[in-house]
Amino acid sequence: MESQAHPSDRAGLEYASWRTASADALDRRVAWLEEHGHGGTWVPQDLGGGREYEFTDPDGHVFRLYFDTEAYVAPEGKRPVIPVNFQAYAGRGANVRHVDHLNLLARDVRANRRFWEEGFGLRTYEIIELPDGAEAGAWMSATIQGHELIYTQERTSGSARLHHFAYLVDTREEVLRAAEIFADARIHIEAGPSRHTAIQGFYLYTREPGGNRIEVANGGYLVFAPDREPYVWTAEEWATKPGWGAPIPPEFHIYGTPDVAE
Repeated sequence: MESQAHPSDRAGLEYASWRTASADALDRRVAWLEEHGHGGTWVPQDLGGGREYEFTDPDGHVFRLYFDTEAYVAPEGKRPVIPVNFQAYAGRGANVRHVDHLNLLARDVRANRRFWEEGFGLRTYEIIELPDGAEAGAWMSATIQGHELIYTQERTSGSARLHHFAYLVDTREEVLRAAEIFADARIHIEAGPSRHTAIQGFYLYTREPGGNRIEVANGGYLVFAPDREPYVWTAEEWATKPGWGAPIPPEFHIYGTPDVAE
């Protein structure tokens, strides 16, 4: 994943893109979407000269699929000494490496989870199940990484909203360093630094000037077993917050973008 900022009169996610494994894989995913009532449309790529297939998930979040891409080549002055690296070490600010994961709010977490499992082969590693059988959260990934796409329960009248997206740093110490940088810059820290229960990553949350929630993250477990079943948390078990970590502020579970009245 990569992130781009576009001018807008409101905060939120315009769309998220996935790159498929091949051009044939792109055609197969488009065929599945159209056969299962999720058909979209082909649109020009924002970057490069190719095209992307735009569609929505069951909650209305916009996604795009593509294969053709233009590989990044570091310009003179940013080329790394080890050529397999993307560019030389930047060493400024929080020094985030790349987008780590995306967390979306959904009115029906289960429907969205099944959509990605059945249509795209994503694996689910953790689920929160409520007493009535509904799901409050699902952590999914296309790789061994514990989470690349997360859905958590929408608690307002909104739909198709963004909860947050996360940038990765190399160590927990760099999450702490980011907190120092935010504090010195008078940037509000919403939550953290602390450790999540689900997937167990180390986190720090703030909001960028447009209002979107941003996480600086490190860690989280990897899943190497191909037959691992998702761990299902009961609401009672989840409420005990096993392990350790600071309490999350109440608005963390409500605020998303675009912002709406509750």
